[in-house]
Amino acid sequence: MSQDQNAPLREDVRLLGEELGAVLREQAGEALFDTVETIRQVAVESRGQGEMPVKRLRQLLRPLDDETLLEVARAFSQFLNLANIAEQRHRERLHRHHQRYPGDPDTDRSLRQVLAELRNAGIGREKIRSVLENLSVELVLTAHPTEVTRRTLIRKYDRIADLLADLDRPDRTEEEKDRLRRLLREQILSAWSTDEIRRERPTPVDEAKWGFATIEQSLWQALPRVMRGIDAELKREGLESLPADWVPIRFASWMGGDRDGNPNVTAAVTRKVLLLARWMAADLYLRDVENLLADLSMHKASDELLAYTGPSHEPYRLVLRRVRNRLRNTRARMEALVNGAPEPQGEGYTSGQQLLDELNRIDRSLREVGLAAIADGQLKDTLRRLNCFGITLLRLDIRQESTRHSEALDAITRYLALGSYAEWDEKKKQQFLLAELESRRPLVDEGFYRSDLCSEEVREVLDTCRVIAEQGPEGLGAYVISMARRPSDVLAVMLLQKIAGVTRPMRVVPLFETLDDLNNAADTMGALLEIPFYKARVRAGQEVMIGYSDSAKDAGFLGAAWAQFRAQEKLTEIFRVQKVPLTLFHGRGGSISRGGSPTRMALLSQPPGAVAGRIRVTEQGEMIRFKYGRPAVAAYNLEQYVAATLEATLVPPAAPRPEWRAEMERLAQVSVADYRKVVRDDPALVAYLRTVTPETELSRLALGSRPARRKPGGGVETLRAIPWVFAWTQIRLMLPAWLGTGAALDRALSVREETEVVREMNAHWPFFQGLVDMLEMVLAKTDIRVASWYEERLTDDEELLRLGTTLRKQLAHTVDALRCLTGRDSLLDNNPVMRWSIRVRDPYTDPLHLLQAELMARLRERESAPLLESALMVTIAGIAAGMRNTG
Repeated sequence: MSQDQNAPLREDVRLLGEELGAVLREQAGEALFDTVETIRQVAVESRGQGEMPVKRLRQLLRPLDDETLLEVARAFSQFLNLANIAEQRHRERLHRHHQRYPGDPDTDRSLRQVLAELRNAGIGREKIRSVLENLSVELVLTAHPTEVTRRTLIRKYDRIADLLADLDRPDRTEEEKDRLRRLLREQILSAWSTDEIRRERPTPVDEAKWGFATIEQSLWQALPRVMRGIDAELKREGLESLPADWVPIRFASWMGGDRDGNPNVTAAVTRKVLLLARWMAADLYLRDVENLLADLSMHKASDELLAYTGPSHEPYRLVLRRVRNRLRNTRARMEALVNGAPEPQGEGYTSGQQLLDELNRIDRSLREVGLAAIADGQLKDTLRRLNCFGITLLRLDIRQESTRHSEALDAITRYLALGSYAEWDEKKKQQFLLAELESRRPLVDEGFYRSDLCSEEVREVLDTCRVIAEQGPEGLGAYVISMARRPSDVLAVMLLQKIAGVTRPMRVVPLFETLDDLNNAADTMGALLEIPFYKARVRAGQEVMIGYSDSAKDAGFLGAAWAQFRAQEKLTEIFRVQKVPLTLFHGRGGSISRGGSPTRMALLSQPPGAVAGRIRVTEQGEMIRFKYGRPAVAAYNLEQYVAATLEATLVPPAAPRPEWRAEMERLAQVSVADYRKVVRDDPALVAYLRTVTPETELSRLALGSRPARRKPGGGVETLRAIPWVFAWTQIRLMLPAWLGTGAALDRALSVREETEVVREMNAHWPFFQGLVDMLEMVLAKTDIRVASWYEERLTDDEELLRLGTTLRKQLAHTVDALRCLTGRDSLLDNNPVMRWSIRVRDPYTDPLHLLQAELMARLRERESAPLLESALMVTIAGIAAGMRNTG
């Protein structure tokens, strides 16, 4: 495959393009097809010949009426979605090739390769087994405020991908291929006939249901598949088998629990999501139990099982019928609680252990009577699902901003006539919090909830803690404090849980997000660990979250990455000295300015000792769909996490040399200063963002449930990190991913001694290699010419044009500096699949960019234009599909 690995991909893209063309002719007529094809051909010429064809392209677009503009936008957007399906299918193909030929240099590192390298490095089997036994990979599914594809279309696209896979089978006859192509055209027709744009904004409950659907349709199948693959690789290496219930992968969620800046996530919403998750879990286990009932018809059973069932010709089915009844009762109870109806009679499951005990009883019996092969079948898959998903499906995290907790405590101290908590210094806050945490008396009475001091915002914080108390720990994960800055921020949440009567508190996880917060993270956690009460509470382990989005928005990509690295170094050392296990929770997104990178690269670029067998990572909407939307791809990506975590734990990268560290400090200082000079200090930046990019138009899209801004109005500081990235991506400027980095590299490469150091860093330091590789990928998606098209159509303001010229020059200098560093003439020369992927999309994204600029201009001149609004939304969705990431 390495000889021409793109050939099958090109064939799939050609096939899907032909079928879409046939649908266009049939549904929209020859005239529209000819218009689309003419525009596409001119776009191809535009890529090769410069400005003249672009002017011609504009001439083709401007005379089109509103309805035709919408149809043209839909055609190009649909092709880009189909190209993504083909690429996803090709990744599945490459994954299979990788399993057959794990030494192929064009593929990722498999568990087989990692185990072989560990063996060659002299690491003993017992050491490997010990690390594996305690390995913990937890993936936290989060909603995506810029997820643009409707679930209805996602299902159709999945069906198209299935049909491509069927066509790929070499044993298909011509008749079978004809039938599959007919079905393929039907699905493309169905997608074309479906509105691409979500007309109603999803609620937090809708987002949670989307997460449940990902588990139901993909991860439920992928989890046992990946575990069987891991079992096989361990056996192949001669490693002693791990416990039957060993599952190193867990899932958590922020959907319905992340209330930071989202007024739509309330205590009532969180309660409903937790109940719906239990309903879905019961439903999925019911399906498994029905399958087991069909299979476990044998009569041989252990004395233990027969003592439990009594004499029976089919004892396993007897137990499973009881399990089925309890699961049905559980599901019915959850449904009643969600709907506010009376709870039905009958015994259900209130803990995962109850269901586990029943299934383990069957497992022990089968093994005791010589039917281990049957126990290792569907039953083992169900047991592994139960150990992974529990009866709650996911563990729900709660996230809230630190000032909301301070406001609640301030209201309480004023109610108690103790003064204003908000006005106390840090020392006095800590004294109060620790005294109350160790006190056995209640802090407030019901009178507080009836007082004027208990505002809606304060009541919501306390109500959330009451939901935590009533739901219990099994379905809950971490309580994440965004914008955490001081030890009192952590202690405050511990006290609020105590006030609400939480008997088994959620672990409290500070999230350090801005540059200053990251720089002070070690001091904050060090101060907490010096408090005997606190250290005793976290003796079993502490989790700390590292923020990528807001730190990059605050300091730029390079400066933030170095701050994240240093914060992890210092935290790792503090917790090592204090002998408290540390889990680092990485708040990553899909784009590089939000920490996005391939799994192995991300884990091996961490400081030595930072992984230590435990990793927790956010996976956001579009990346969930991309990495886990299909069972085969999900299984592959889950294996990658296990393999990379094992590798990073047992053979971590060496600590950076002193000269590398000194150079990174210089690079970061230059980068942060250059980034902030534009983002903070240039008065034209906000106006440029809102005029030249579709930042203001994003509010028209019914995207996620969370508002795009933390506060109404304001400048860049009020804009959330995700739409900040999204807006720049739409015009191909990708500013958050590179601004500042080019100036830093340029300066280093102008000094001979530093040039040698940075090239050495790029050759030997995984952290720096990861930065360079990700920078190269995002720069390959930028396009100076495309960005200028928006300016030409949308503004004649001299200040905005001045800033636009400056930004494009800085982008060009960044590309030149990167080429100089890597020694490669063209970006992505080392990644032909990615390079081809970008190039094949350009003739389809170019018209969408020009269309978008035209539509933005027309809409800003009219008060109401429904067709143009729909067309604009389609261009936003299409460009997002073409870029393969949004925020």
